[in-house]
Amino acid sequence: MSDTVLLERRGTLATLTLNRPASHNAFDAGLISDLEEALAEVEATRARCLVVTGAGSTFSAGADLNWMRDMAQAPENENFEDAMALARCLRRLDNLPIPVLARVNGSAYGGGVGLLACCDIAVGVDTAKFTLSEVKLGLVPAVISPYVIAAIGTRHARRYFLSAEIFDAAQALHIGLLHEAVPAARLDESIDRIVHWIGKAGPKAVAAAKQLIREFSPAGTQLQMENQDKANAELIARLRVSTEGQEGLSAFLEKRPSGWIEQ
Repeated sequence: MSDTVLLERRGTLATLTLNRPASHNAFDAGLISDLEEALAEVEATRARCLVVTGAGSTFSAGADLNWMRDMAQAPENENFEDAMALARCLRRLDNLPIPVLARVNGSAYGGGVGLLACCDIAVGVDTAKFTLSEVKLGLVPAVISPYVIAAIGTRHARRYFLSAEIFDAAQALHIGLLHEAVPAARLDESIDRIVHWIGKAGPKAVAAAKQLIREFSPAGTQLQMENQDKANAELIARLRVSTEGQEGLSAFLEKRPSGWIEQ
């Protein structure tokens, strides 16, 4: 594991920090690999709670620009494998048997929204901004969709998946993406309070409670979820190499309007 992801332990509390502040903690193949390795390490330890956060002023800006440029030129099968790597990583985070808290220290875009949606509890600074901007690029939030829809519900997904508009922390709180929105000076205090209460719970009971919630969720069986991950990866791979996906990514990277925008 490189320094793109930092894993720290304090007693039974583990903290995982996305550590690419110069790139606003954007995802690339290396960060995804390091993130999954860190999650495997957490699973192998006696941690009772995990906090996920970002270094610097941003939680995560989603996909890295250079990574997007490379994948835009890659064939569909490589895009599929790339999407499946992210799908496996997010599924691992979602399936952790311990409570996972998102310490949302700043804005979250695209895949960053998906990452925090995988967490059991999300507390963010009240200045954070959020967006699911994929359709602006001729793409869709395919791999992250099960977690985001579970967090905000179908009705809100129908707005934000389609409009790709930016919304603030107050709206993120309203739609269920965040559980709390607090001033930056109170962020650690709020996280520590929740960790304190989790520490009073029986770890086996907490794991059973997470499993209970999973069994009553509409996501389906483990096999169905794995099949959905594959279908979502196939969808995003197909869209990345499509004419519209190529145009959307090219326009974004070239900082020009996409061809479908009326002038």
